[in-house]
Amino acid sequence: MKMPDLFDEIITCKNCGKKMSKETIIKNGFPIRMLKCDKCGKKIYHPADIEEYKRFSSLRQRPFSVKLRMVGNSYTVSIPKEIINFQTHMHKEMQKQMDEMNKIVHLCLEGPKKISLLFEEEKE
Repeated sequence: MKMPDLFDEIITCKNCGKKMSKETIIKNGFPIRMLKCDKCGKKIYHPADIEEYKRFSSLRQRPFSVKLRMVGNSYTVSIPKEIINFQTHMHKEMQKQMDEMNKIVHLCLEGPKKISLLFEEEKE
């Protein structure tokens, strides 16, 4: 059963009593929901998003050692389970559709010494 989210309710600003509007900011590519008072400018960030952002920042700052293996005519890279667990927590549909991973994972060569893996659905 899904827990009710306080941010789904109408919230008024404690400073001026006006209804706060829902907004989303992007910090380092990570979405964080917030409520903002258009009159006085007060902001309230969603506590669950702040906790997830802290987890994201912690993972982002940590260098991971990975293994490169030859499988057939291709190389494979082992992805640390902490990163996969974070991604699956953020995208619950990935847990239900692991066979769809091939449509979600993209590899990009960014430079002579840098390869990136992106976890996002293809845009049509």
